[in-house]
Amino acid sequence: MGRVLGGELDQLDLDDAAAATPASAEAPRGGGGPPRRRSGRAGAAAGGDVPRMLSSARGTADNLFRVTTHGGGVVVLAIMTLVGLFLAVRGAEAISAAGPSFLTEQDWEPNSGRFGIAAVLFGTVVIALVAICVAIPLAVGTATYISDYAPDGLKRLLIGIVDLMAAIPSVVYGLWGMFWLEGSILPVAQWISTYFGWIPIFAVPNFNPNDPLATPTVFTASAFLAGLVVAMMVAPIAASIMREVFSQAPIGEREGALALGSTRWGMIRSVVYPFGLGGMIGGTMLGLGRALGETIAVYLVISPVFVIQPHILQTGTNSISSLVALRYGEASPFELSALMAAGLVLFAITMLVNFGAGIIIQRSRSGAAS
Repeated sequence: MGRVLGGELDQLDLDDAAAATPASAEAPRGGGGPPRRRSGRAGAAAGGDVPRMLSSARGTADNLFRVTTHGGGVVVLAIMTLVGLFLAVRGAEAISAAGPSFLTEQDWEPNSGRFGIAAVLFGTVVIALVAICVAIPLAVGTATYISDYAPDGLKRLLIGIVDLMAAIPSVVYGLWGMFWLEGSILPVAQWISTYFGWIPIFAVPNFNPNDPLATPTVFTASAFLAGLVVAMMVAPIAASIMREVFSQAPIGEREGALALGSTRWGMIRSVVYPFGLGGMIGGTMLGLGRALGETIAVYLVISPVFVIQPHILQTGTNSISSLVALRYGEASPFELSALMAAGLVLFAITMLVNFGAGIIIQRSRSGAAS
């Protein structure tokens, strides 16, 4: 009895569906094949399903935000382009007079025709590398402790201290390095030269560690001292960026790693660091750009020399930014053109560093390896 009633109900449903189906949809064109459903108004009139078209109408606030952000990006690019053009135009005279020797000559005597940036460019790179080698481990350790180890109350205090250190003017760091760090770092530089002098960059030719009367003044105003001062300026900036990225690591992956038996340090290595790789690279490159262009702090602690100095512990070094600050006030028109050309080289190096950082970050998105 149940089967008979069920069969009758199924037959009634099939008859109703056949009656509701349009004849045009049942009869396919051109012989075989499944029936085609009409679209648009014809399909709607024939009873077919039509996808609804969705359109977004931007309001006044959305349009204003869009114009503002696009305009800001265009203005920044325009300003950077104008800065490069200004330096190129003002330094064209010196570059044309020096020729290729502008990048290979060590002396700086524009008025006599012998000038180049080989020595100051080498000093700029050495100071920046020393600063990065010291600052990045400090920044990574500080960011890791704040994001994963510090209690909540201490975390807020440390975040404020690191952000405050990043806002301190560079001249303050320069005065600190000149009046306190230089005297305190001399025994450290002497110890490094004594036990690691077999490494060429740590050797000081004028220092004899076996002479008890050897003076430590050969270690003053060195690239090592300038790099340490710049490192104290770079570390807070890099630490702030890294800490912000580390704190955004997915909580689910953190808890999953801990639930699988990982230690906190193992969780940081397998989850936090891969997720924050882009932020670590970005903070490092931003710090490198700051180190390359630092002026006042380096100018206050170095002893300018116009010779390639490969020994970072020995007295005497130089940088492009400090050269501009040192010679700008008393420069002749031609020497001013030479200073503009040196600034153009520093500008180009900074742009290359930033573009390289952008490419690296794009290829290592935060969280891609997590």
